[in-house]
Amino acid sequence: MSPVHGDPHSGPTRRALLAAGAGAALLAGCARGGAAGAPAAATSSPAAAAGGSITPGAMTLFKDPAYNFNGLLALGGSGAGAAEVGEVLTAVNAINAAGLTAQSYVKTFRGLGDRLMAAPPGAPADGQTKRFRALRAAQYYGQALFFVLGSDDPGSEEQLYKAGRASWDTFCDLCEPAPVRAKVPYGSTPLPVWFFRPDTSAAPRPTVILTNGSDGQNVDMWTYGVPAALERGWNALVYDGPGQGQLLFVDRVVFTPTWERVVTPLVDWLTARPDVDPRKIALTGLSMAGDLAPRAAAFETRIAALVAMPGCVEPWLGFPPEIRKILTPDEQQTNDIWNKEVVPELPPDAADVMKKRFEPFSVPAMLEARQGKLFTDFYTPANLIKALSITDVVGRIKAPTLVLDYEGEQFYPGQPRRMYDALTSPKDYLKLTAAQGAQLHCSPMAPQLHCEVVFDWLDQTLGP
Repeated sequence: MSPVHGDPHSGPTRRALLAAGAGAALLAGCARGGAAGAPAAATSSPAAAAGGSITPGAMTLFKDPAYNFNGLLALGGSGAGAAEVGEVLTAVNAINAAGLTAQSYVKTFRGLGDRLMAAPPGAPADGQTKRFRALRAAQYYGQALFFVLGSDDPGSEEQLYKAGRASWDTFCDLCEPAPVRAKVPYGSTPLPVWFFRPDTSAAPRPTVILTNGSDGQNVDMWTYGVPAALERGWNALVYDGPGQGQLLFVDRVVFTPTWERVVTPLVDWLTARPDVDPRKIALTGLSMAGDLAPRAAAFETRIAALVAMPGCVEPWLGFPPEIRKILTPDEQQTNDIWNKEVVPELPPDAADVMKKRFEPFSVPAMLEARQGKLFTDFYTPANLIKALSITDVVGRIKAPTLVLDYEGEQFYPGQPRRMYDALTSPKDYLKLTAAQGAQLHCSPMAPQLHCEVVFDWLDQTLGP
């Protein structure tokens, strides 16, 4: 390899080490719901450190940890009706038989979604059958969506998102009662919301605002909160914020570091409703929203309780150091390092990870990825990710806060404890473990247990 002229620090050794290290770290850390993690995170649990696996035996659906994590999320959704065990395992077998690639994964799960949205075999489907087939289809389209940029048809990303969104809306329309659908003002692009209620009475009830992470879909908010809320007499609000769902894939609005500007209009909308108790509005944040929700709660004082799942104070640290060291104070130097030193050496799978990881922070990166290209401007989205740091505002949070952590947390290791230590409000810390089957980021195999922990705490914190 030849050195890059004009950079006195570049050369074969630095270039090879930077690209190879970045590629290996990215491949070890990519998974749905969080940023790419450092290789060391994979061995952060006692089981792994002892030479075992954090996903032993039947928990290993795929040898590749990124695909395995996503498969486990799908499997975990079955407890909430958002997947079917037999469907997921049949898809896993088909993918492994075909050879695990982004293409085989996307094709298999997209086909499963298409099949569920078609007429089922046998007698005509009743409303409940159509309802839960649509919910499962939304899950499977979401599975395909996560890896579509690495497939043979990256340009189908928006179409695939819309298929999943249509499935979700079909499911919602068949719920009883159906959620209230609305558009809440936010700048020039309103936020789509789905307001679920136990019934249609006007009795004021506690309400939870469920906040998604960097690349989850609405179906994930069903799995991680809506049924648990309804069964306990709570309302639940699901929404797409900037960098998420419709706002990203269709409206082309990327993440903002000032998430209070997202949550405040939601709280305004809720407090205007007679069926919401304004004294009992809770806010949860799943995955990277374990950073976003606390940021909002630091400024929106009407939040009565907060849950960070997991606690996250610096999303940028979720990227491996080989990636972080690319960013310098100088835009031109940063992009030269990226385009001249890193991109030419980045393995294709690692390049696909970067496309996925950076698209919620850069519309040009998303559009280039849909053309099968890797973005050329690293500097701008990297700085936006850095701006998501909340280390200087955690101490402002006044609401009682539950910080969750997970054994084997592969994306934000150590950050939940950092958040907990920095909080000055009433606070609790809880780590879910492998002994409970609740290991890994967001406990993908135990969302029911996850919801039990969260809502028991919310009930205790906000009272009857």
